[in-house]
Amino acid sequence: MKHLLKMLDLTTEEITEILDLADQLKYELNHGIPHPHLKGKTLGMIFQKASTRTRVSFETGMYQLGGYPLFLSSNDLQIGRGEPVQDTARVLSRYLNGIMIRTFEQSEVEALAEYGSIPIINGLTDFSHPCQVLADLMTIREFKGKLEGLKMCFIGDGNNMANSLIVGCLKMGMAVSIACPDDYQPPKEILDFATQYDCFEMTDSPAQAAKNADVLITDVWASMGQESEAAKRREAFAGYQINDELMACANADAMVLHCLPAHREEEITEKVFEAHAKEIFEEAENRLHAQKAVMVKLMA
Repeated sequence: MKHLLKMLDLTTEEITEILDLADQLKYELNHGIPHPHLKGKTLGMIFQKASTRTRVSFETGMYQLGGYPLFLSSNDLQIGRGEPVQDTARVLSRYLNGIMIRTFEQSEVEALAEYGSIPIINGLTDFSHPCQVLADLMTIREFKGKLEGLKMCFIGDGNNMANSLIVGCLKMGMAVSIACPDDYQPPKEILDFATQYDCFEMTDSPAQAAKNADVLITDVWASMGQESEAAKRREAFAGYQINDELMACANADAMVLHCLPAHREEEITEKVFEAHAKEIFEEAENRLHAQKAVMVKLMA
């Protein structure tokens, strides 16, 4: 494991190692045990998309590991003024020990890894959100005690979250059911991977997808950069809401996750969100621990 670019690149063994280390680091933090694995190391954090959880969790995590986080806004970098990404990669590799980037195009992340000589971490692209899904898997395992044999149901847009959840959950032995409108399905690359598994289901019926689910997950209907499509998407996703009726289709002890921010009464009702707030905010916290594990694996 040289980089974290997308869930497709990780093996089951690598995911398990990250989750085990994340559990250990969380335990140590909660018990006041220092773990300065990255003392003297610097992480450059490039943001071309705004962030709450990604920025705060990476900055805090790097500090807790003894390293130094360096916030790099695209407005302040030459990459934002037309410098080729391959040149930025080669320059920053001479200053930093690792780069986390939150951007639009997956190709930018891949190019940084190709031309740079330091570990690259995908903090989010329109195609993939591996850090979030590692935190999701960590949270499911915390609450359910296992991953293998459980059923994960995703309701909504076939976006970066759906893409990464499909891959991550299938690789960890979970059954996966996805409910998306026809025009908003995951890309062919993801569906080609998923259809190798007998335990994958794609449907346009949320009720069918949620049947016997152990975990229900959703995301906003219009992600960052899609604001102009918000009205069209609200119409397309009407009926793709996690609510009491949908929860009744799942197992009685089903948990609910949301990567946040949540648009209550759109993709999830206020009632369901608050009923599962413990899981959702533990999931948010676990971004910190999962990302620390990734940084230790790549940079220590």
